[in-house]
Amino acid sequence: MKRVLFVLGHLSDSDIEWMIEQGHQRQLTTGDYLVRQGEPIEEIYIVLSGSLRIFNEEQPEVEVAQIASGEIIGEMSFLDERPPSVSVVANEAVSVYAISLERVKQYMEANTRFAARFYYSIALFLSDRLRKTTSRLGYGAPEDDADEINMNVLNQVGKAGSRFSRMLSKFAES
Repeated sequence: MKRVLFVLGHLSDSDIEWMIEQGHQRQLTTGDYLVRQGEPIEEIYIVLSGSLRIFNEEQPEVEVAQIASGEIIGEMSFLDERPPSVSVVANEAVSVYAISLERVKQYMEANTRFAARFYYSIALFLSDRLRKTTSRLGYGAPEDDADEINMNVLNQVGKAGSRFSRMLSKFAES
């Protein structure tokens, strides 16, 4: 399942509209860095199209992961305000939605309901990522079970899919 659905499924329509209006589209070409390990980031990203490679600069030949449309980047730095521990580089032409971390934080201060929904959705997203990581490392349930999701999350998937489509079409017009 696209991880962005964890986030978009738990936000309201007005939250999504605010995010679309506040963010912008960014284009990358093959080899462009979206995130550099150890360098602070100022935005959180949703991959709209293309694929990116995640790796540690100390061992660039070792790939941590590949990510594509529907993935979120920068959520950990958003939460703990530390620089990223990995680099993210485009494998091909990539389009991302970007929104300022500072703008999101300001909106959270003004709209505590948005803040609660946003933090909850990021927590679900990170929980899913951690479960998949521990499964890949040989701990916990086999990977086949890692795609099972809570009914509460499943109920939000339809809404989230249409919200992601709306975001994609908004930036396709640009």
